[in-house]
Amino acid sequence: MSEKTLTRMDLSEAVFREVGLSRNESAQLVESMLEHMSDALVRGEQVKISSFGTFSVREKSARIGRNPKTGEEVPIQPRRVLTFRPSHLMKDRVADGNKK
Repeated sequence: MSEKTLTRMDLSEAVFREVGLSRNESAQLVESMLEHMSDALVRGEQVKISSFGTFSVREKSARIGRNPKTGEEVPIQPRRVLTFRPSHLMKDRVADGNKK
């Protein structure tokens, strides 16, 4: 498994090379896109990217958890969690990558 991480800088560099915007404009475009996605998720909306997947926010209710070391019951507060569901095309592409 590769330890490489795709960063905002990598994305803006790819936009710079592929689209031809300046490096500064490319970085602003990536930042703007990520900000729009984040804002939509904060509002509880889904973010669907065709052939990639869907980001959504799920409400988790309060429950009783257990400390694995002591076995002590601990209340877990209700919270919102971010989930990602990959598209079938993305699942297939990742699976095909394992065959190489």
